[in-house]
Amino acid sequence: MNADDLRALQAPLKDKYREDAQTAVVTLTAKGELDEAKIVCKVETGRALVEAGLHPATGGDGSEACSGNMLLEALVACAGVTLKAVSTALGITLRGGTVSAEGDLDFRGTLGVAKEAPVGFRAIRLKFDLQTDASEEQLASLVKLTERYCVIFQTLRNPPPLSLDVALHG
Repeated sequence: MNADDLRALQAPLKDKYREDAQTAVVTLTAKGELDEAKIVCKVETGRALVEAGLHPATGGDGSEACSGNMLLEALVACAGVTLKAVSTALGITLRGGTVSAEGDLDFRGTLGVAKEAPVGFRAIRLKFDLQTDASEEQLASLVKLTERYCVIFQTLRNPPPLSLDVALHG
């Protein structure tokens, strides 16, 4: 896909969203099913069923996906797609590359061992390793716009209000 193809693909959507802002608001959903016998949550990804379970640092055996890794994977996927879209729009050729993320967790917090230890990531690092002849100025624009338009990056940087509800069924 080139920049013209991308513009042609997105132009009607942008016009529609400019005319009626409400049409741009879409609610994404995710759903998981609890397993009766094992400590897992079966998550439907839209492409496959993923069993998320305990990380080995919390007693898991490593056979199930770790939700912390899934969060980092979502960040990598979103940043990679956004980077490709932005590079296409800017006419920057990427011959290849990788996107990686790593995050630091202190499992004492998750296991309730130390109250001063946070539950959740203390730091997350996102890295692009790109094969391109782009100038430093082009790369700066690419990174700035990728950071700006990556949904997961922005959600982690500026968390939205979060709520939790419980419904009980006999």
